[in-house]
Amino acid sequence: MGMQAQTLVSAKWLANMVNRNLVGPGLRILDTSWYLPTMNRDAKKEFAETHIPGASCFDIDECSDKTSKYDHTLPSEQFFADYVGNLGIGNGSHVVVYDASDFGAFSCTRVWWMFRLFGHPQVSVLNGGFRDWVKRGYPTTGTYTRPEGARFTATMNRSWVKSFEDMTENINTQQFQVVDVRPRERFLGLEPEPREGVKSGHIPGSKCMPFWEFLDKDGMMLPPKKLRKFFEKSQIDLNKPLIGTCGSGVTACHMVLAAHLCGAPGASVYDGSWDEWFTKAPPEHVATVVKPEI
Repeated sequence: MGMQAQTLVSAKWLANMVNRNLVGPGLRILDTSWYLPTMNRDAKKEFAETHIPGASCFDIDECSDKTSKYDHTLPSEQFFADYVGNLGIGNGSHVVVYDASDFGAFSCTRVWWMFRLFGHPQVSVLNGGFRDWVKRGYPTTGTYTRPEGARFTATMNRSWVKSFEDMTENINTQQFQVVDVRPRERFLGLEPEPREGVKSGHIPGSKCMPFWEFLDKDGMMLPPKKLRKFFEKSQIDLNKPLIGTCGSGVTACHMVLAAHLCGAPGASVYDGSWDEWFTKAPPEHVATVVKPEI
């Protein structure tokens, strides 16, 4: 089933599938909502109250390497396979991911990337997310029935994941262009990070492309033409290797998705992102801006 799924699917398309009772082993929907503590939202509680009919909850904190001291570090192949198999996803399932963030897409691109990373290209992002689904008046439910388990085999493409060592080496070799999708103020060291004990700033040589700028005002992904303009304006060459980074490796995947939509499918992600970089890098590799004392 090495099929390539459509990268983005519309609410209309998905509502039609739900309406025709086609959600099952061949089509699985995942609510991948996850929020920063500063957002004051409880994804699990919200899922229990309202979600797309037939959707299961995918928790990036649960589907992670628990031995890592960083947030939602990638799990092993076996852990991922067991986790998604328990949600009724097999190697033949088409998976559609979405989240309920106000942005239209926040954490869902990370899960889209994880499926591809673990060798499952039949994964799509619901364009506009739950926000667009609700706006269009499509049905929602608070009822959840756990799907029957399935067998999933995962094979990880390690070249798509970058480590702290890879990032350190890249400062000298500059083999990869590094795109940081955090807000510009955090990139410039002018506003605090949402995590305790982590100061803002950026990896030397990285460029800033705030994640929500890949989306339009309705939370839909920009069309490829506009995405290409955004990359160009940000001095990023889509023909050269790319690494996405952010606070903890989640929204970095917006850049991976955007590059993919522009015909550059192989961008990688620095999984530890700024959280790890700030903790481990020597001071000269932490470009922070010191604000003058007032």
